[in-house]
Amino acid sequence: MIKKILIANRGEIAVRIIRACAEMGIRSVAVYSDADRHALHVKRADEAYSLGDDPLAGYLSPQRLVSLAVEVGCDALHPGYGFLSENPELAELCAERGVKFIGPSADIIRRMGDKTEARRTMIAAGVPVTPGTEGNLRDLEQALEEAERIGYPVMLKATSGGGGRGIRRCDNPKELQQSYPRVISEATKAFGSAEVFLEKCIVNPKHIEAQILADSHGNTVHLFERDCSIQRRNQKLIEIAPSPQITPEQRAYIGKMAVRAAQAVNYENAGTVEFLLSGDEIYFMEMNTRVQVEHTITEQITGIDIVREQIRIASGMSLSVKQEDIHYQGFALQFRINAEDPKNNFFPSFGRITRYYAPGGPGVRTDTAIYTGYVIPPYYDSMCLKLVVWSLNWEDALDRSLRALDDMRLQGVKTTATYYQQILRNEEFRTGEFNTSFVESHPELLDYSEKRAPEQLAIAIATAIAAYAGM
Repeated sequence: MIKKILIANRGEIAVRIIRACAEMGIRSVAVYSDADRHALHVKRADEAYSLGDDPLAGYLSPQRLVSLAVEVGCDALHPGYGFLSENPELAELCAERGVKFIGPSADIIRRMGDKTEARRTMIAAGVPVTPGTEGNLRDLEQALEEAERIGYPVMLKATSGGGGRGIRRCDNPKELQQSYPRVISEATKAFGSAEVFLEKCIVNPKHIEAQILADSHGNTVHLFERDCSIQRRNQKLIEIAPSPQITPEQRAYIGKMAVRAAQAVNYENAGTVEFLLSGDEIYFMEMNTRVQVEHTITEQITGIDIVREQIRIASGMSLSVKQEDIHYQGFALQFRINAEDPKNNFFPSFGRITRYYAPGGPGVRTDTAIYTGYVIPPYYDSMCLKLVVWSLNWEDALDRSLRALDDMRLQGVKTTATYYQQILRNEEFRTGEFNTSFVESHPELLDYSEKRAPEQLAIAIATAIAAYAGM
């Protein structure tokens, strides 16, 4: 069994992994930049080590992270998500230095990170993929020829892209000509690769992903699906498990295809297979070779601790469950509470949190690394916390979500919380009929007031008086 883990990440995912380590009796080691020296993951870990004054360099150095793991006696490293979580070099260095990488092998990360290679692998395995180019594009001339063959609109994508970057929709040849150099430039800067390919643009699809777990003993299971259709510019905002808008037959088929995709590459550890759903057609989009931000909602409906399973798998143990043992109950929603101003084109709102009160009650979970007085630095993702709400049925889950968002107090920065309340009240959303165009097609939801109702103001004043009296 693994005894000591270096967590090569920061923020809420680092805190999440630290909690799993504590429950399993494993010693946790945090890393931090000077910008993160007062971060919660630093305070919660058993040990913490500085990566220097540069806010990003240490988190993005495989050599430094693995050397530190060896130096302080860690037998494993967890990459979390983002940063180097899908960097094959980090996995390779771990293998070379005798540190267990809590994730798949470097070869699988490399194969699935190359989207054209992933497409070829899925086609060979009988997993349906979106129509597109067989390989990477040589130049703009070939891109124009392939787009005519596939049919507009098309998606121009960076082969190594992710997180909504390195991707453009092109509705005609002129847009493709304009987008081609831009995507090349963005891909080169963000991913160090200028390779791009084309896919047919599936207009206004549903974005459905399936969570899988696979061990080194030949066991592969799925934990049902998540609906990630509520997104803005390919960035997820609200995630739901299970999807309220697919049939039981579609659910079974998606789970089957996700397991098939994982088995096709001899996958090991936790991963996510992402699909686009248009009518009755389901297409493979990509495979994420790491724990997802939204793993929380799968845990809520299945009762399975995904991070714990990751650590067990890396330790050489079998999965703790078989497919026939896995069931789901109720609905769970995750809200990414970002430090952004929705009324100002979602512009980042970094700064000091002057007051933070986490919502609670039955079925409410908060994953975060913030606290009152914490300063959100401008160097990282704008997500403050993940609010996760569960209930036995869809309507109750929506109503509980509204209550939880209203309970929460996060002051000092602008956030997306009030905007999410508008989405929850929207009839189209409440009926469970929505797709990836929902945010763009409902600009009126941004026309809200952040002023509290009189009764809310009275409660706030009474709370402040009571707090002062108790000092």
